[in-house]
Order: sequence, then structure tokens, then C-alpha cells
Amino acid sequence: MPTAVKMADPATNPFLASLESKSGRANHFYRTMANRPEILESFVPLYGVVMGKGTVDRRVKELAYLACSYANECAYCTSVHVAAGRKAGISDEEMQALQTAQEHVFPAPERAVILYARELTQTAAADETRDELFEHFTDEQVVEITLVAAMANFTNRFNNGLSLQPEA
Repeated sequence: MPTAVKMADPATNPFLASLESKSGRANHFYRTMANRPEILESFVPLYGVVMGKGTVDRRVKELAYLACSYANECAYCTSVHVAAGRKAGISDEEMQALQTAQEHVFPAPERAVILYARELTQTAAADETRDELFEHFTDEQVVEITLVAAMANFTNRFNNGLSLQPEA
């Protein structure tokens, strides 16, 4: 059986306890990252800025995050972002299309985001899809979309590297 990283106890970490009290549930990602409390305390606001209100619609951000998470087969992030994606208006049929790389069902701007996020995940370059993204989005929006894909890949690798699974 693989060795698992010990999860921090919220009783010994006030910041972690505060995060979990706001959500009302245990969070394996936060509890694991809290092994380095200063990193967790820096990560949370960065994640909030990248995934929060910006120049890109929440639905588009969730499409990008999910495209990365499906490509990386990250069970943890997929679980979290399927729920967030549904709240952002992504239908079950669209979720299935994302999961099976059937992006043709999406309008051109969303398809450009999905293809870009997936290519960035697979190659770390996105040379094939970047130009199309710029056809639909401003420089500021492309930077924001790129940050979402980078954040997704960061969390995907953290979760997959440590074999974190979604909370039951």
C-alpha cells in the first residue's frame, strides 16, 4: 500500500480550522497542504484571485479548469470542479463532452479555451491553440485563462502526486 502524507489537524492550525468552518466540511487538499502552513496561507488568496471575479466569465474558467483536470485524470479536482461547473451553468451533456474531448459541441470562444487549456496541460506550450484564443479574448483575458490552466495543473499535480482523493 502506498505511503500517504499525514493530513494536518485543524485543531492545531487556526487558519485551516477557519477554512473548514467556512465550508462546513473537512478538506483533504487543505489538510495536506497545511503540512506547510505558510504555503497554505499563501495559496488560498492566490487561488481566490485566479478563480474569483475577473474579466473572464466563471463558466469559462470552469471549462478551462475541467479541461486540465480531465486531461490529467485528477479525481480530486474533477470532483470539486464538476460541482463548481454545474453552478456556473455547465450541463451534464457538456461535462460528458469535456470528459471525452468532444469540444465541437461548444461555441467557438469556449472551444478555443478548452483546446488551449488541454494543449497547455499536455505540452506546456500551447503553440497550436494560442492564436485562436486571441481571436476571442483580450490580452487580459488570455492571461487570466492561462492562470486558470496553470492553477489547475498545479493543483492536479499536487493531488495526483500525493494520491489525494475527494472527500466522501
